[in-house]
Amino acid sequence: MQFMKEAVRLGRTALGRSTPNPSVGAVVARGSEIIGRGATQPLGEAHAEVVALAEAGFRAAGATLYVTLEPCCHHGRTPPCVDTIIAAGIDRCVTAIPDPFPLVAGKGIARLRAAGITVDTGVVAPEAMELHAGFLTRMRTGRPLIRVKYAMTLDGRIATRTGDSRWITGEATRQRVHEMRDQADAILVGAGTVQADNPLLTTRLPDDLSGYGGAHHPLRIIVDGRGVSSLQARVFDPDLPGHTLVVTTERAAPDWLAGLTDRGTDYLVAGSGPRVDLGMMCDLLGDRGLNDVLVEGGGRLLGSLFDEGLVDRVAAFIAPIIIGGADAPGPVAGKGCETLSSAWRLSGVRLTTLGDDVLLEGTVEPARSKAEAA
Repeated sequence: MQFMKEAVRLGRTALGRSTPNPSVGAVVARGSEIIGRGATQPLGEAHAEVVALAEAGFRAAGATLYVTLEPCCHHGRTPPCVDTIIAAGIDRCVTAIPDPFPLVAGKGIARLRAAGITVDTGVVAPEAMELHAGFLTRMRTGRPLIRVKYAMTLDGRIATRTGDSRWITGEATRQRVHEMRDQADAILVGAGTVQADNPLLTTRLPDDLSGYGGAHHPLRIIVDGRGVSSLQARVFDPDLPGHTLVVTTERAAPDWLAGLTDRGTDYLVAGSGPRVDLGMMCDLLGDRGLNDVLVEGGGRLLGSLFDEGLVDRVAAFIAPIIIGGADAPGPVAGKGCETLSSAWRLSGVRLTTLGDDVLLEGTVEPARSKAEAA
């Protein structure tokens, strides 16, 4: 079990970097000694198993391979991992969970067993499912896992009545947000956030707190159905690290779209407008291979995502301050629920203390029918 937990840790270092591939971690062990470690590299480069086996070298013969996801058995941008495992002389392979990708889906395990390799499954499965939650969501639904994040006061406000919101939370919370960005495939905000805050949406972390290769700058996604964002906004600066994508509608002016292209910003059209079809947007992002999207937008965007049933995870940072005021905004707007019995509920709730702040995380439970809520 300790070797598989190390494989999970290694897999976390690949979050945000291996997309569209899952962020797999792998360990090669002989007895009580780890002789090879690996995490899946960026698209087109080596998978975790290959990296770990290369480090182990000739000592891999007769050893045990621990891997967080069933090894692939098909030709994609890289050769099948099962071929490398068999050629290395691995005696036993321990996998945490099966790979739901149709070209694998049990076939990798079958190939290994046919080659005489002992295969054990289900070791540290819950941790591996959490590691691969984004990939598993995309395989199941065709869209990425949508994780909303917001910071609020003890009385549920995200700003004062005058709009002042910097800073509700402390330095430890802001560092955790950058760690979340480091592990995300994309950050998503609305045009209102771009107008109000003019954010950079980059990752600012020291290398020792990021995954491999230093800080990762996820894709910046701006939801702007009418094309109102200023092209001079900082997120459209062509010199920023990483890339920016705008999701808009047919209402956007051609000149504005051309201006985006001139600044090196790509765009997708999701609906006829004036508002972006969020369900279509999520499907299009899934088509692009995104596994995990971190939403940092304002109340209107978060509310719309909740109303559409598109939110999978919540990360709420709560500061021990009280703003008050009937006109001070909250983190989630939209239509909302008519009754408490139909409210969105979280399961698997985790609490983490960050300085004076508290982070509450959980998984959004599937919406209940009206009959169930009655």
